[in-house]
Amino acid sequence: MDSRRQTRTIDTEVLPENSLEAFSQVEVEQLLSEGEGGLHGLLRRCILAVLNTGSDTDDTRAVLDLYRDFRVNLVQQDRGLKIVLNAAPPSAFVDGHLIRGIREMLFAVLRDMVYIGSEIHRGGHFCLEDSHGITNAVFHILRNARMFERAMDTNLVVCWGGHAIGREEYDYTKKVGYELGLRGLNVCTGCGPGAMKGPMKGATIGHAKQRIRTGRYVGITEPGIIAAESPNPIVSNLVIMPDMEKRLEAFVRTGHGMIVFPGGVGTAEEILYLLGILLHPDNAGLPLPVIMTGPKSAEPYLQQMDRFVAGTLGDAVRDRYRIIIDDPETVGRTMLQDLEDVYEYRRANNDAYYYNWRLRIDHDFQIPFSSSHEDMAAARIDDGLPVHELAANLRRIFSGIVAGNLREDVMAAIERQGPFHIRGSARIMGQLDGLLATFVSQGRMKISGDYQPCYEIRV
Repeated sequence: MDSRRQTRTIDTEVLPENSLEAFSQVEVEQLLSEGEGGLHGLLRRCILAVLNTGSDTDDTRAVLDLYRDFRVNLVQQDRGLKIVLNAAPPSAFVDGHLIRGIREMLFAVLRDMVYIGSEIHRGGHFCLEDSHGITNAVFHILRNARMFERAMDTNLVVCWGGHAIGREEYDYTKKVGYELGLRGLNVCTGCGPGAMKGPMKGATIGHAKQRIRTGRYVGITEPGIIAAESPNPIVSNLVIMPDMEKRLEAFVRTGHGMIVFPGGVGTAEEILYLLGILLHPDNAGLPLPVIMTGPKSAEPYLQQMDRFVAGTLGDAVRDRYRIIIDDPETVGRTMLQDLEDVYEYRRANNDAYYYNWRLRIDHDFQIPFSSSHEDMAAARIDDGLPVHELAANLRRIFSGIVAGNLREDVMAAIERQGPFHIRGSARIMGQLDGLLATFVSQGRMKISGDYQPCYEIRV
């Protein structure tokens, strides 16, 4: 029997609460259009992901198949936009009423999709072909999402890590989040489950104990990832960026410090992006504290990641991060102390506290990567490349594997054409193959089902 037909769903209407949820008729038409340039397909996927908040699956196609009858319609009213949902997931409701946090995230999706479509892509205000234009576009998307309302704070800690982690590692992320919350620090993650949820959950307890009622739990995602990594229920500020590269730039420009927990290819992508940027000579004196941490059982993982980045990018990269094993309190205390240096640096240099304008990001790290078979095969991974270029290309390889694991369109391409072919020098390919094999053996690639590699390593 078709299990989909046994799934109880809900039909409802979601009404606006304030004037910020008003949209023009042109914007509504764009959201509902399924033609060229239309956003309806993307809107449906993102809203379904939000309604599926808290899901324990990362199988995009399974979710889309389970709720294949799900529909979204928008009705323009004088008092704002009304969302009509048909065959919606019941987990988003309590006694027939949409959970308030989920409702807020629904309108965050609309807000960001409309702004990105009308102002970033079609508005002509930003040149997305050069670094300055891209950085300004990222700033304006975040400002439109009201990310900069507390302009004097330097207390937002970005936490990266895997969505497919075990219980011990998840509990450790909560303990670190708790120590951050006790010290009045806020948390920003990729908004999904696992190491993206744990720090937020811990921080809520720390904030509650300190009677902090203004705690921030920021989730930054992008349309290609959100369907497989639905926002966790603790996210209080959801931001949808246009693509992975702008998502990564949003993290490093708004975050004041970075904590990296164990993860898989997505975490490796983030590490290479971050360290590749920090190795640029223009960023040598710029403080951006980076801590890699995990429980005692994760020490081999952290050591292997340390060997991989040093082996590919050079020993000098170790000066840009520290590793702390099984000590959440030291992580919290160290981060708080390092953030004082961030505050003093920005004050002394008249730099914005809320957006790291001085951070130099090369164009290679900003160009959207298509994750196609052709682009994956063309990415150069050779010993002779400049460090920043090698870091950018390795980041692209990991980004492609993430897409092959999670994005429906890329998974379909792999089914048609076979796995990606990754080529490079024998030394680096050996390190890469070993790292990926460890991710697979430790179950860090996928939550749902057995993992089938979407790549082949070739020398």
